[in-house]
Order: sequence, then C-alpha cells, then structure tokens
Amino acid sequence: MSHPLAIMKEEKPWYADGLRFQCTECGKCCTGAPGYVWVTEDEIAAIANHLNLSIEKFSRDYLRYVDGKYSLKEHSQTFDCVFLKDKKCRIYQVRPKQCRTYPWWPEHLSSEEAWNEEAKWCEGIRPDAPLVPLETIQAALS
Repeated sequence: MSHPLAIMKEEKPWYADGLRFQCTECGKCCTGAPGYVWVTEDEIAAIANHLNLSIEKFSRDYLRYVDGKYSLKEHSQTFDCVFLKDKKCRIYQVRPKQCRTYPWWPEHLSSEEAWNEEAKWCEGIRPDAPLVPLETIQAALS
C-alpha cells in the first residue's frame, strides 16, 4: 500500500493541461496596493549596470531594505513600481525574477479559484490567450 504523501506527490496539479496567458504589457501587475519586489544581489548588479549606475547609487536611489532583504522602491502616492513609466517597465530586459515569473506565483496557482481571482486583475489571463504548457509554468516556479 502506498503512503498517502507519496500519492499526493504523484498527483498532477489542477493546471496540468496548461493555462491560458499572454502578457499585454498593461502594467497592472506593477501597480496597486503597497507591496514588495524582492531583488537579489545579482539582479541589483544587472539593473544598476543596465542603468549605467554604480551599485551604491542604484541602491540609494531605488532600493529599500526590509527584513534583511532588498526590494525595489515604490512611488509613495500610487504604490507603482519606481520603474513603471507610462505603463511600461523601464528595466524590462533585466527585470527581477519576481516580475519575470508573474503570473506563475504559487498563490495564483494554489487553486482554480485563485487563478480566476487573479484573472480579474490581469487582462493577460483570458480564454483566448495562448495555452502555456505545464512545463513552462513549472520552470517559472523553480
């Protein structure tokens, strides 16, 4: 008889057939309520280099230190990401992993209901969008 946890690991996720999504570059995922866009040291270096800034100047101007980690700053009135301008990302080519992997975040994939809730916010999650295969989604999760 199989152990219950072994059976759970073998189960396919509810989105095993893939999910429909295509980014429309609307910028909505970069706006809204206050939050955090966590960045690693490698991402900090890449973004600073992209902006032709020293890491020190970039850190001073664009980062905040929260609970032992670095996050990109937000505009204080709108809570938009500091790199969002005219609904476009100014660092798109070197954006952090957190941004690159949206909407493939565990909280959005936890259930079909959670995915449908995110679809109310994200216009790229729609029935006519291309089907993104499970392998692509799983790669973003790792």
